[in-house]
This record gives sequence, structure tokens and C-alpha cells, in this order.
Amino acid sequence: MHKSYRHFLLRRIVCAAAVSGGLLLLAAGRGTAHAEVIERVVATVNDDAIFLSELRRRSAPFLEQVIQGASESDRPVRIKRLYEQFLKELVDDQLIEQTARKMNVVVSSSDVEQAIDNVRKQNSLDTARFWEAVKSQGFTEKQYRADVRKQILRLKVTNQRVRSRVNLNDQTVREEYDDRVRKARRRQRFHPEHVFFGLPQTASATEVATTLKKAQDVRAGLTTDSFATVTAQRGGGDLGWLDQGDLPEELENALLSLEPGQISVPVRGPSGVHIFLLRERQTGGVQFPPFEEAKDAIYRELLDRAMAKQQELFLADLRRNAVIDTRL
Repeated sequence: MHKSYRHFLLRRIVCAAAVSGGLLLLAAGRGTAHAEVIERVVATVNDDAIFLSELRRRSAPFLEQVIQGASESDRPVRIKRLYEQFLKELVDDQLIEQTARKMNVVVSSSDVEQAIDNVRKQNSLDTARFWEAVKSQGFTEKQYRADVRKQILRLKVTNQRVRSRVNLNDQTVREEYDDRVRKARRRQRFHPEHVFFGLPQTASATEVATTLKKAQDVRAGLTTDSFATVTAQRGGGDLGWLDQGDLPEELENALLSLEPGQISVPVRGPSGVHIFLLRERQTGGVQFPPFEEAKDAIYRELLDRAMAKQQELFLADLRRNAVIDTRL
């Protein structure tokens, strides 16, 4: 097994526990919220049922955020969307559980404890502080362990079923590295100065037109020799070295059209109007590590991407071949 693949397996264990929720559902009725005790089946996956209480527990950490600021009429719509999203996850979890039983895949208590210990060490916490952090977020140890088990089970099942579909070798990694180096060498760096005319985000069309006219008048008299003086009077200054991609597209396009020593026309940006003077330009200024140093990180990134795609295809195939009935 490639050593980076072992790192991938460890990193894919995501430990997120569901907050405990009761069987109470907030229902709006003529301006008054009241509690309704409800338990019912919200979905069946082949011969297994998913209950409303499970759905509420999974959705609980996000419920307050979703309904915040919502009107009374919009609140049930938002809750329904949230429930639909998490019901899909619960269906997928059930499909994984069923597939694991067929494959005789199990997760031992030692698997769970080792995963938790890895997470604890990665966060530099002793055992007591780790569980305090878990509980401070509203999670019980039982819930946390149950969710870790579920994540490991999904990892084991999908890796057994889809790992063979992912074929990464040194040549693939090398080709990706070479492509990144070529792009890095084509990337440009700019050293501009600018005169800046600020505009509020709520500026009216009249304010924008007035500011552009002012900038055009200033631009008419600008030279490379007078640029520093004008920036001191009007605002702006030296922006230092910028990599391609650091600026919004409309501003970067203005710099790409300039040669060193040239001054741009006024350019509208997100926060105002700019007049650029390009002092220097470099191509390929980005430093890239040697292949031997970069290959493991690139391998892990490509593996992440390929496995995520194959896992989704695998889950889609499980859904197609299952009898799923949702009843929200």
C-alpha cells in the first residue's frame, strides 16, 4: 500500500457527532409556537426504517442557523429543506449499513478508540480536555463514538468497493506536477502603484459617473514622474508585488494590458476607481518545490479527488438498486 494512501485513510475519518434532540417539533399556529410530540417513519430503505427522531437529531446543530431571521411563514419551508438534505444523508448511511452487513464489514471498539485518539493527538489535547471540548459543543461521548463508528464503516465499505477503480501511479503524479509547474511559470507578478478614488458600495449612478469624470481629469495630466506626488495628494500608493489572481479580474486585466512604465485609464473596481502605473512585471516568479518534495502531497490530493468521485458514484449505484420511500 502506498504510504500516502495510508495517510489518506487516516485523514478521511471525519469525526462529527450529531447533537441530541428530543421529539419536539416547533409548529407555527396563528402567531403562536407550540410543541407537538411526534414520532413516525420518515423513510424506508429496503426493509429498514428511518424515524423522525433520528432526522431531528441529525439536523439539530443547524436548525437555529437555518431559521434565524426567517419570517413565520418561511420558517417551515426552511426546516423542510434542511430535513430533506439530512434525510438524504440518513438514507445513504442506511445503505452503507446494509452493504456492510452483506460484506461482513465490521468496526471494532478498538477501531473507534484509535480514530478518536488520532483526532485528540492531532488537536494536541489530553483525554480530559478532548472530552470537555466534545461536551462543550453539546455532544455526548456515546453520540460522538457512534458517529465515529459510522464514518469508519462508510470508509471501510467504500474503500473496499471503489479503491480498485482508482489507479494512480508515479507517471500520473509526475504529469500533474509538470502541468502545475508550467502554469506557475506562465503566471505573472505585478508591481503597480495606483491613484485611488474611493466609492461606497451603495454609490448611486450619479456618484459613480462623477468619480469617473474626476479620475479621467486627473489621468489626463498624469506622468510617471508626477505619479507619486498625485498619489500623495489624492490617495493610493505602492501596492508592492502582486501575484496573478490577487486582484479582482477587472483590475488584473488592466494590469495585463500595461507594459512597465505605462499608466492605465481609470478602472472601476469593487471599492472605487483606480489609475495604475505598472512599475515592474515578472513572469514565472512563483517558486515550485522539486518533484521529490511535492509528489506525496500531489498524490494525496489526486487520490482525494478520485476517491470522492468514485464514492459518490458508488452511493448513486446503491440508491438506484434500493427500494427507497421517503415520507417527509
